Amino acid sequence: MADSRLPRLEFQMLWQHVLDVPRVWLIAHDTDALSTEQLQQFSLLEARRLAGEPMAYILGQREFMGHDFVVSSDVLIPRPETELLVETALQELHGKSQPRVLDLGTGSGAVAISIALACPQATVVATDLSQPALVVANENANRLGAKVQFAQGSWYDALTGNKGFDLIVSNPPYIAACDPHLAQGDVRHEPLGALTDHGDGLAAIRLIISGALQWLKPGGALFLEHGWDQAAHVRELFEFSRFERVLSLKDLADIERVTGGYL
Repeated sequence: MADSRLPRLEFQMLWQHVLDVPRVWLIAHDTDALSTEQLQQFSLLEARRLAGEPMAYILGQREFMGHDFVVSSDVLIPRPETELLVETALQELHGKSQPRVLDLGTGSGAVAISIALACPQATVVATDLSQPALVVANENANRLGAKVQFAQGSWYDALTGNKGFDLIVSNPPYIAACDPHLAQGDVRHEPLGALTDHGDGLAAIRLIISGALQWLKPGGALFLEHGWDQAAHVRELFEFSRFERVLSLKDLADIERVTGGYL
């Protein structure tokens, strides 16, 4: 196989994709002849990656919670730190017979679908403002066999009479508009509206926390993912909205990544 300016792992991943083979096959057949069509296909994918396009969009999928999710430029790429939100949700649902769960701003559906697959007794509702994102989420639910009810609209506006949730979760846009990271790396290619609220990074979080009061059952819980430096502010917002037992949880990088509370 020809040399490439890509890192070796990305080089191998693209060839696995082109040839539709596992990594072990690729290593064992390293000297096999390649067709002109295969070389051309690889060159096109290589050019996209060298231009900075995320590998997840080029390959069309990303692993999350042990499942392969279809992704496109219409949705955020699922990230390992968001698995903490799912793990927290599953802990909250443990022992509940028929819990009702709401995922706000579902994107690819990774959070809602992972919860539905791990907790099949739950009724899971997921909303998103973006119709293209919901197309991706529906595709993922169908592929993975997850039962999720999807609704289009801005946060709670997408709901029609589905009150009484035991748990609400969300990974909302929380990057401040002035954050330089929005112009760096993979983030440059992801949907801007799913990354930032075009303000201080807390606008969507404020709306979700204040709006949860009328949608949660008494004793119900709300948990949100947020930025690495936002935990203290988010706890204040929970406490201002009369949530109890407010707490922040750390991800594997020892960063307070998820904050929640109870009615």
